[in-house]
Amino acid sequence: MKNKNGRRRRSKPACNEASAARNAAAGNGDRLTKLPDDLLINILERVDTLDAIRTCILSKRLLKFPTMLSHLFISAASISRHHNPARDFGIRDMLRISRAIADVTDNILSTRSPEITISKLKIRFILTKQDAVSIGNSVARAMATQKVDSAEFEMVTEKGFLNCSPDDLLDFARRLNTLLGACPDAFAGLTRLWLRNLRFDELGIPDILSTCKRLESLHLTHCDSGIDSVVQLEHAQLVELDVDSGCFERIELTCLPKLQRVSYNNWFCYGDQFPLYFGFVPQLSKLSITKTGVKSEMTLVLSQLLANVPSIRDLHLDFECEKIWVLPESPKLLTPLLRKLQQVNLENIPEGCDFSWTMFILEAAPFLKELSITVWDHWCIIATDKEYRKKYGYCEKAEVKWKTYAPGLKHKNLVKLTIYGFQPDDNFVRYIRRVVEVAVNMEEISLHDRKVCERCGNLDPKIKVCPSRYPRTAEERKQTTEELVLASPSVVYFRS
Repeated sequence: MKNKNGRRRRSKPACNEASAARNAAAGNGDRLTKLPDDLLINILERVDTLDAIRTCILSKRLLKFPTMLSHLFISAASISRHHNPARDFGIRDMLRISRAIADVTDNILSTRSPEITISKLKIRFILTKQDAVSIGNSVARAMATQKVDSAEFEMVTEKGFLNCSPDDLLDFARRLNTLLGACPDAFAGLTRLWLRNLRFDELGIPDILSTCKRLESLHLTHCDSGIDSVVQLEHAQLVELDVDSGCFERIELTCLPKLQRVSYNNWFCYGDQFPLYFGFVPQLSKLSITKTGVKSEMTLVLSQLLANVPSIRDLHLDFECEKIWVLPESPKLLTPLLRKLQQVNLENIPEGCDFSWTMFILEAAPFLKELSITVWDHWCIIATDKEYRKKYGYCEKAEVKWKTYAPGLKHKNLVKLTIYGFQPDDNFVRYIRRVVEVAVNMEEISLHDRKVCERCGNLDPKIKVCPSRYPRTAEERKQTTEELVLASPSVVYFRS
C-alpha cells in the first residue's frame, strides 16, 4: 500500500507466537505436557486457531485440545501467512484461500462438543460469493447447536480500496447483500462486524443493522451509501461505532441507546454541517475524530457537535500534522457539554505552532483529570509535494487564534499532563508554565521525546527533519526542569 506521497509502506513482520509454540512442542515436548490443561488451553487460544491445531498435532496429549478451545480465530493469514490483506489477491490465491477458510471453518465448528461454550468466535474471510455463504451456513449451524457468547465477521475483498473502481464497490456490496439474505441466522447472532470497500444503496447499512440484532460493534472502512449520501442509524444494542473514510455527507446517529464509543476517521465536509450528528445517544462517553484539515473545509464547533451529548468523558482529536480544525470556544458555551470530561488526547499537532489554544479545554472542562498532547511532524503521512498540496488545498502552518475567557482560572482536578514530542524551547516551556499555573493540584508532568515511526526511515533525502533536542543527560534534564520554574519540580518526569 502506498501513502499519498507515493512511498511504499513497510508491512509489519508476521507474529511468531504460533511458530514458537510449535517449536517448543516439537523440540521440548516435556515442558508443554507438564502444564495443566487450563493453562495449555489458555496458551492455544492466544494464537490463530489453525496455528493452534497445527501445534496440537505435534503431541499426543494435545490432540484432544482443538475441540476444547472456547476462543476461535480463523483467518486468511493462517492459510497464507505472508500475504498482506491490504493488497490485491491474485485470482488463484484468492479462490484457494477462500475455499480453505470455508473448509476449515466447517471442520472446526462441526467437530466441537456442543457442551463447550464458544466464548469468542472471529472469522476473517474474503467476500467471495460461494465460500462466504458456506462460512455463514457453518456459523449459523454452530449457533443453532452450541452456545456462542461472542461472534465476529471481518470481511476483506480481493481488491484493496486504492485499486477499486466505483463498480467494484457496488459489486462487493451486492455480494454482502446476497450473503445477508442467504445466512440471516448467522448475522442475527453476530456481536461484532467489520466491513471494507463496500458501496451500498440507501437502505444497505440500515438493513444490516436490522438483521444483526445482537450487534455491539460495527466497523466500516471505506464503506458508504454513495457520494454525498446521508445514512441514519438505529439499533438497540450497538455499543461501538468505528467509521474509517467513506463518502458520506452525513451520518446521523438517530437512536442508539447503548452507544458508548464512536470513532470517525478521515471524514469529508460537503457543506456547512459537520458530517456526524448525534441524536439519542444517552450513554456516549468516548469520541475519537481524525482528520487531515484543508483550507476549504469547515472548522469543527464542539458546542454544535455535542449539543445532544453532555456525557463525554474521553475525547480524542487527531489533526494528522496539518490544519487545526477545531474552534477554541468560550466556556459559557462548552462547560454544560464538557462537565463530565475527564481525559483529552490531542494527537499530531504540527510542530512549530503555538499550542496554547488547547487551554480552552481546561477552561471549559472543570473535572478534566488528564490532558495528553502529541506535537509531531510525522513526515511519512504528510503530503510534501508542493503541487499536490496546492491542488488539494493544504494549509501552511498557521497559528490558531485564541484568547483566554477565564482569567485567573484555577483548575482543581487536572492532575496529569503528558506531552509527546517535547523539545526544550520557549513554546513548550511557556505552555507547561501556563498549565501548571492553572492546574493547582498537578501531580505528574510526563515529557516524552518524539514518537518513533519505522516507515519514516524511507523519507526522501530532500526532506530536512530538524533533529530532536530532547534532554537525555541528567544535566540537560536538570537544566530543563529549572527553566520551567515550578514550585514542585518533582512532578516532572522524563519518560524517553
